[in-house]
Amino acid sequence: MRVVLQRSKEAKVEVDGKAVGSIEKGFVLLVGITHSDELEDAKYLAEKIAHLRVFEDENGKMNQSILDSGGAILSISQFTLYGDTRKGRRPNFMNAAKPDLAKELYDQFNILLRDQGLTVETGIFGAMMDVHLINDGPVTLILDSK
Repeated sequence: MRVVLQRSKEAKVEVDGKAVGSIEKGFVLLVGITHSDELEDAKYLAEKIAHLRVFEDENGKMNQSILDSGGAILSISQFTLYGDTRKGRRPNFMNAAKPDLAKELYDQFNILLRDQGLTVETGIFGAMMDVHLINDGPVTLILDSK
C-alpha cells in the first residue's frame, strides 16, 4: 500500500458537485493499493498514521500525533499512485490492484483507522472526485507498507 499524507487545515471531497466528506484539521490521505497488498499492510499503515508525530506541540516542534492533536482524516482512494511513468508518455496502471481487491482493502484500512480512535471521512471509491484542501505547512509525506 502507498499513502500520500498531507497535513491540512481543512479539506473536503465532492462528487458531482456535492460534498461527500469533509474535515477540519487533520490529514488528507491519498490511498493506493497494489496486487500483493494484504490486511497486514493496511494494519501497518493505519497504526503508523495514527501515531505519526507531525503536529506541533506547545514549543512548535513536530511532536504530536493526530490522536494527540484531535484531528480527523479524509481518506481518498487513488489508484494512480501506482502509475508507472518510466516508459512512454502515458502512465501504465498495471501495478494498481483490481477494483474488487482494492475496494475491500481500502474499506478495511478506513475501519482500522477508526479502530485507532480517529474520525474518518471518505470519498466514493471509483468515482471522479474533486478534492479541496488547505495544506498545512505544507507537510506532505509518502508512506509505503513494504
